[in-house]
Amino acid sequence: MIYLDNAATTSLHPDALKAMMPYLTENYYNPSSVYRPAQKVRSAIDDARRNIATLIGASAEEIFFTAGGTEADNWAIKGVIEASRPKGHIITSSIEHHGIFHVCRYLEQEGYEVTYLPVDGNGFVSPQSVEEAIRPETCLVTLMLANNEVGAIQPIAEISKITQAHSIPLHTDAVQAVGHIPVNVDSLGVDMLSLSAHKFHGPKGIGSLYVRKGTKISQLFHGGAQERNRRAGTENVPGIIGMSAALTIISAEMTEESERLTKLRDKLVDGILTKIPHTQLNGSLQNRLPSNVNVSFRFIEGEALLLHLDMHGFQASTGSACSALSLEPSHVLMSMGLSHEQANGAVRFSLGRETTDADIVKLLETLSKSVEKIRELSPLYDDFLKG
Repeated sequence: MIYLDNAATTSLHPDALKAMMPYLTENYYNPSSVYRPAQKVRSAIDDARRNIATLIGASAEEIFFTAGGTEADNWAIKGVIEASRPKGHIITSSIEHHGIFHVCRYLEQEGYEVTYLPVDGNGFVSPQSVEEAIRPETCLVTLMLANNEVGAIQPIAEISKITQAHSIPLHTDAVQAVGHIPVNVDSLGVDMLSLSAHKFHGPKGIGSLYVRKGTKISQLFHGGAQERNRRAGTENVPGIIGMSAALTIISAEMTEESERLTKLRDKLVDGILTKIPHTQLNGSLQNRLPSNVNVSFRFIEGEALLLHLDMHGFQASTGSACSALSLEPSHVLMSMGLSHEQANGAVRFSLGRETTDADIVKLLETLSKSVEKIRELSPLYDDFLKG
């Protein structure tokens, strides 16, 4: 098996699992209890919170644990909306993850106004478009840091200067970015930031929302006093410990790993575009995640190609894992100006720490043969050859 869908999820790092195990077994205590074993668990949570905060340039009291990136995104948007009443205008982009996109659609049904900023052909948001979309009633700008389908890294630091000048909070979905590129909340200038552990070799079911001190956001869950009275519910202790351990490991390896993956990414892109005709890279190689390759293959369906690849031991995707069961073409690719045919023929390869040069060589060989076989069955390709 050659796994090339790391944007969907990553393998759990062995050292993160090792760090988690005591909290799945003997250290099972509820951290809200007052006796000493439970308070040791509480201390471990506090250490993890401080560590995660340090790794993204925040302070411990600005880190709130969630069940993952989608919950963090929902909390950031709904929390600011509720705390900002009567204001109710949100600015976002047309290529956001469904954890943002569907929340904004829901809020529109509830009477709030949302501006969906367009992107250029490479998937980038213009800071000028943010400036032009701001109104007196704008209470939040939410833009992802790195796109999950085409890997475009947005100019968040530049955009934050605009939002700060208008005193509007800025949230960024950094789920695809944290652990893969340097992320510092002060350098970015964001007021809120979402992350998810299973995207950087941590466990599933745990994430975090960074909330800059002074940002007005309502309580997520009502109940106990956990997360400083903001998110009630007994903490996912093993998940928190695993997330902290994974982020520590991955952050230490980031520079070297980024350089390695960039070389593999570029080798894959070059191999596809030179060896397989009628293909195009979606997005630019500039300001792109080092692990992301998104390519459209003309005259075939992306799903058909995935099935061929799966039979040969390769795992990839046609886009976001959260929309894998949808028959609709990618809203990201359509927003970038691709046709239905181009969007439906797109496949995303997301490389990871287990990906090797030999994997890329084997993939290129398999891709070339698979695309040729599928096109032989395509009436569109047959018509194309006949002119």
